[in-house]
Amino acid sequence: MYLPPHDPRVEDPMRRRPLFRIHMWESSKAIVECMYGHKGPHKGDIQTVKRDEFSTKCNQTDYHRMPGGRQEEFRTWLEEEWGRTLEDIFHEHMQELILMKFIYTSQYDNCLTYRRIYLPPHLPSDLLQPGLFKGTYGSHGLEIVMLSFHGTRAKGTKLTGDPNVPAGQLTLDIDLSQPVQLPELEAQRNMEELSRLVLGVHEQVRQQMQERRGAEGGPGAGVGAEEGLGPASMAETTPTCSTAEPQPFVLPLGIMARNEVYPRSCKMCFYGTGLIAGHGFTSPERTPGLFVLFDDDRFGFIWLELKSFSLYSRLTDSLPYAQAPSLEHFEDMLRSMQSWTS
Repeated sequence: MYLPPHDPRVEDPMRRRPLFRIHMWESSKAIVECMYGHKGPHKGDIQTVKRDEFSTKCNQTDYHRMPGGRQEEFRTWLEEEWGRTLEDIFHEHMQELILMKFIYTSQYDNCLTYRRIYLPPHLPSDLLQPGLFKGTYGSHGLEIVMLSFHGTRAKGTKLTGDPNVPAGQLTLDIDLSQPVQLPELEAQRNMEELSRLVLGVHEQVRQQMQERRGAEGGPGAGVGAEEGLGPASMAETTPTCSTAEPQPFVLPLGIMARNEVYPRSCKMCFYGTGLIAGHGFTSPERTPGLFVLFDDDRFGFIWLELKSFSLYSRLTDSLPYAQAPSLEHFEDMLRSMQSWTS
């Protein structure tokens, strides 16, 4: 299992944790062992093996329990997930902890399902190298997002989710045909100026979509063009990251940044939308925002409605055998991911 770094350190490496292993004997016999917990390997099974998917189940869940009971498990979980002790967290967030209640449930049954993930293919026309990125999501901590390119659109798909927007959903949809020119540095600090720029493009895009649908005969027409699918290349409309000149960048006052250590220069900015929802993925909606490309390995997104900033850093861990055999295999995987929560 690959766990994100401790919030909000997006530049740190991923945390790796073994979940199971298969012991092969000379007599062609194989034993599956669960590695979860703190007592070492114990009996497990592999189930539901099918194309690009399988499941594992632990047969000795008592190995997951700790001698100190739920209190020790809770402390251990906090140290692993937050990177700090309960005492440190209480000292730093005393007021918040007084007002909130922690609920922690161990996965004693530990039945896990694994699905194959392909890395997105790289084309010469892509704005930057596609791949996996670690991103800050406010109080939800760090999440893993897959950035891929589809004609004149860039898409960020969640590989890990949260109680509001689950894994498999399109968290970012960036229109690379709609660049946004930032004002002078001092004007960038003004939230109203940023809103004016982004909402102006948002209204323009909305009108263009209405005109296209009307010209092509109804609300169902023009979907392919809207989604940016097909062989269209963005090379004619947008330079690549390596050829763009850097410009000063600063977040507007009033924008919450989980990580205050963000780049102070960027290469390009584009209009886009981000997916927000209520708890349990209720009332999902796409809201306008600004995609900020810092360099080949970092980008950001300003969520206007949330007044929040997400910083993304490339995942550099070696992931062998993850390349898609073809573009069709990758697109099939993306469609399958959308069905995870349906």
